[in-house]
Amino acid sequence: MGKQDAAGHGQGGMMDIHEMRQQAHDMGIEGSSKMDESELREALKRIGKGNDPMMAKQEAKRNM
Repeated sequence: MGKQDAAGHGQGGMMDIHEMRQQAHDMGIEGSSKMDESELREALKRIGKGNDPMMAKQEAKRNM
């Protein structure tokens, strides 16, 4: 197993896809289980900037 930081993230502080899907679900993105890793990253980044969760998902899918 890889090393984890204090937040429980793997090496480099990056979340794995399961953690990203869980975070996306917790933030209100419906259907996050069908999103790929790059879409999840983009949507989570957009939510962090204040976007609505479903708009962030749509924009992430459109830009990938």
